[in-house]
Amino acid sequence: MISSLSHLIRLGRAGYVMAREGVLGIADPAPLPLPARAALKLARLIERPTGTSVSNRLSIALTKLGPTYVKLGQFMATRPDVVGIALARDLESLQDKMPPFPQALAEAQVEAALGKPLSQAYASFGPAVAAASIAQVHKAEVDTPDGRKPVAVKVLRPGVERRAAIDLEAFTFAARRAEAISLEAQRLRLMETVATLRRSVAIEMDLRLEAAALSEMAENTKADPDFRVPTVDWDRTAKDVLTLEWIDGTPLNNLAQLRAKGFDLPKLGHAVIQSFLRHALRDGFFHADMHPGNLFVDDEGKLIAVDFGIMGRLGPKERRFLAEILYGFITRNYRRTAEVHFEAGYVPSHHSVENFAQAIRAIGEPIHNRPADEISMAKLLMLLFEVTGLFDMRTRPELLLLQKTMVVVEGVARTLDPKLDMWTVSEPVVREWVERHLGPAGRIEDAAEGAASFLSGVPGLMTRGAAMMEHLDAITRDGLVLAPETVAAIGQAEARRGRWTAAALWVIAGLLAWIVWLIF
Repeated sequence: MISSLSHLIRLGRAGYVMAREGVLGIADPAPLPLPARAALKLARLIERPTGTSVSNRLSIALTKLGPTYVKLGQFMATRPDVVGIALARDLESLQDKMPPFPQALAEAQVEAALGKPLSQAYASFGPAVAAASIAQVHKAEVDTPDGRKPVAVKVLRPGVERRAAIDLEAFTFAARRAEAISLEAQRLRLMETVATLRRSVAIEMDLRLEAAALSEMAENTKADPDFRVPTVDWDRTAKDVLTLEWIDGTPLNNLAQLRAKGFDLPKLGHAVIQSFLRHALRDGFFHADMHPGNLFVDDEGKLIAVDFGIMGRLGPKERRFLAEILYGFITRNYRRTAEVHFEAGYVPSHHSVENFAQAIRAIGEPIHNRPADEISMAKLLMLLFEVTGLFDMRTRPELLLLQKTMVVVEGVARTLDPKLDMWTVSEPVVREWVERHLGPAGRIEDAAEGAASFLSGVPGLMTRGAAMMEHLDAITRDGLVLAPETVAAIGQAEARRGRWTAAALWVIAGLLAWIVWLIF
């Protein structure tokens, strides 16, 4: 009871701030029941006069409520199905900028995290150069055999972990109550949405996990010709501190400087799109916060991404789903695009594939009839998610995060190349994945991997069988006497097991022969 009361108080405070900043003006009172309309009208009486737009009011309110609410706003930008398309678009511009916490506090935080005096870890440690809701970044220097080199040091904001835990408990309470009384809330999977936000915030709170994300993406992209990530300094990294290579590249949002340095802006725009698609399709692991402030270009023309606090993952099924959908729209094969939704289990089987294909055609044809520079894959996915709601498709948070990131990536690419043709730029990456994984070679590889996985378990089964026989032998040596009916039952069981063993051996032999035939 006390816990519920505490949640209600915290949510009530959030409601007060929202009402005070004029955020409740967003709500359409028409579909609400009479008591709710009256409560909304009453709450708006405390609204503070302001000349700012609705979206700015929401940003101001979320910033006042603290770091977790800022993260909630950024996360809800990925859920147009919950907050609406217009509001989601406004939330995408929510800036995670906060005043820096004191230098002395940052230095004490670093010393405590690394377990040594600051002077032993860094040759110099400058003031904060950027500050957000969860952490801030300092420029420092370290001594190396080749002399001093600059590094970026990310320091967790003190006390932020405890505050986030309290706020997230309140969010969970609200989502649980909503799902208990609303079928629409259940369809939107609000509890799962809060759980996803909780996992995202937990990862951001442990800077070792961000370092691991950097390391994983560095391995994934080491052979990429136009993309790289900063190097992690693991000796100076802990839960509350992350040290990595200082990037001196040109920010991707500084178009004048990029032009002055002679970079090919359309080529950079193509690299942004193709790099993102490679990471999503090839690796199933993508940077989910690729706004221009997190992207730089080095002197060699390579893209460099920073700030790996928010990452997205796609499993094999989701990658196939994405590739086949994009390829289906590129080739205008709407029937195949519809079938993919059913094969993935995203649309319930009681619906008609033909009707779903018709709905998808209604999305695809208007897009294909537009000029190339007006085609948006992000808009395509957004419209697709709208239509799927009519066919009882449950919300997929990982796909919504992908769609949100694609909106940002497309925006970055179009600032570099306003005439960007999304289909032409995307087609090589998507086609390569489809041919590699869904063509004959991919099918053979999948079959071989499946057989190898099955056969790898055979030695374990044989070992356990041998251990069981030794155990039985030890029992019989000690003089175990079995009743005649037990002996008969064992004999029958052994006969059945012999038949099944023989059948299993024939299956394994046939499977091996089939794999050899496929390969050779």
